[in-house]
Amino acid sequence: MILSLYLARRFLWLVFIVSLVFTGLLLPIDLMEQLRSLGDDGAGVADGLKLAALNLPAALYQILPLIVILSTLALFLSLARSSEMVVIRASGRSALVAAMAPVVAAVLLGVACLLIVNPIVAATQAAYEREVAGWKTGVSSVLSVSEEGVWLRQGDGSGQTVIRAERSSLDGTILFEATFLAFDANGSPVERIEAARAELDTGEWLLEDAKMWPLGTSENPERDAKSVPVATIPSTLTQNQIRDSFGVPSSIPIFQLPGFIKQLNTAGFSGLTHRIWLQMELATPLMLAAMVLIGAAFSMRHTRAGGSGLLVLTALLLGFGVFFLRNFAQVLGENGQLPVALAAWSPPIAAILLASAMILHKEDG
Repeated sequence: MILSLYLARRFLWLVFIVSLVFTGLLLPIDLMEQLRSLGDDGAGVADGLKLAALNLPAALYQILPLIVILSTLALFLSLARSSEMVVIRASGRSALVAAMAPVVAAVLLGVACLLIVNPIVAATQAAYEREVAGWKTGVSSVLSVSEEGVWLRQGDGSGQTVIRAERSSLDGTILFEATFLAFDANGSPVERIEAARAELDTGEWLLEDAKMWPLGTSENPERDAKSVPVATIPSTLTQNQIRDSFGVPSSIPIFQLPGFIKQLNTAGFSGLTHRIWLQMELATPLMLAAMVLIGAAFSMRHTRAGGSGLLVLTALLLGFGVFFLRNFAQVLGENGQLPVALAAWSPPIAAILLASAMILHKEDG
């Protein structure tokens, strides 16, 4: 038990050290990227540093499996150089048993990431998305989804229009049972329009079966209301703005994802991307365990045996391969070419089985 706690403690400390190294590498690189992309919009060094700091937790969270495999290699190589691995093996512990302490620590780290780190990353990522959208368009978001349906907003210098619909098409450009409420520059309502169907065209909404109430110019809007089979109203929205308003799934805490997916499906949007992200997050502990086993399979031999450099390189290549295979499976799942569960869970499970087989083969021949 004492030995297991010792190995787990050293492993977690190395994870912390490697994370600090990546922080020192990623922060200045992201700062330069923010200044390059937003420099024309008037962003300064302080603004770029703020955006880079907000984006840093998500960047570290994304490469956590790579941090874990580097920490595993550093752990077992240091144990081998100090001959501690020889003592561990001489005490009767097999290679697979010796690797269990870092594996359990990695699984617990993955669980802690789901419960604690994921909400923090979601909050910082949501703030980052709002800041970037504000710099690029001057508007933080044009679309939101709630239990009441789909909400959009559009506007220019002369006023704003709030739009609510019962449901929409997958891309948000066709609304059903839509209500348009227009406000002037002072925030006073000037017109209300209800339409059975509204489709976004270039620079305008095409309305079908519409009824219009003049709120700003009539003392009795219901009396002066009129119904038309077809109508158009100007629009400043584009399909890209609506699509980008969804943000990224990582900006939603994992505890809120199931409810958000349900709201998306009810509103008519596809929740496949968010479903894939949810399952990928739930599979994080297994992915971290797989990375520990891959690193252990190539670094538990004594350094006097030679060839340590080649083995470390092989472990890194295999770890990067599993990492990119996981991302590739995620893309296939988002495109509907793989079932959600298969895309999320098969890479870490396959990696665990492969690494365990390699360790047992080296142990027993």
